[in-house]
Amino acid sequence: MRKTLFVFSLLLASCGMLVGQATPAAVAGAAPAAAPALPTWRERVAEAMPLLGHRNMILVVDSAYPLQSAPGIETIETNAPQLEVLHHVLSVIDHSVHVRPLISMDAELPFVPELDAPGVTNYRTEVADILRPYPIQSMPHEMLLGMVDKTSAHYNVLILKTTMAVPYTSVFITLDCRYWGADAEKRMRAKMAAAGLVGH
Repeated sequence: MRKTLFVFSLLLASCGMLVGQATPAAVAGAAPAAAPALPTWRERVAEAMPLLGHRNMILVVDSAYPLQSAPGIETIETNAPQLEVLHHVLSVIDHSVHVRPLISMDAELPFVPELDAPGVTNYRTEVADILRPYPIQSMPHEMLLGMVDKTSAHYNVLILKTTMAVPYTSVFITLDCRYWGADAEKRMRAKMAAAGLVGH
């Protein structure tokens, strides 16, 4: 009788081990847990916009734009056409309550020949249509890169890389305060100076 109970106990223990422990083959065949999906570039722009303010920058750049290493810079590969990304970003900014765009472009762009960069002529026409409502400042490309370096030392810069394969097509957008303009700032500073608060 005791021998029978002992054998029965061993059988129960064996069954428990089989049920409670997965075999290496079963573990190897198990599907790995799915990683959480990264936000799309449109979602990232939507997430960032409420946090960005005056002096922050958003760049919509061509595919060869360098990957910059400053801590304040976030670079996203959109895998989308440049004009599509630019149009979307400007629309998001225009629908915000707190910022407006100040746009800078490469001074080299008007001088890039079609022979050396096929598609540049159409691009100049199309980007001019999109940017028609906005004043545009032209600066040499190296100066614009320097502006990004200087800004990113203290403020966040969001860079959206696109599939554009034409040089000097990047659009540099500096955000400014929508509800407080340069004229208002000038009037306020004049009042402060009149009150003896020059330098504040």
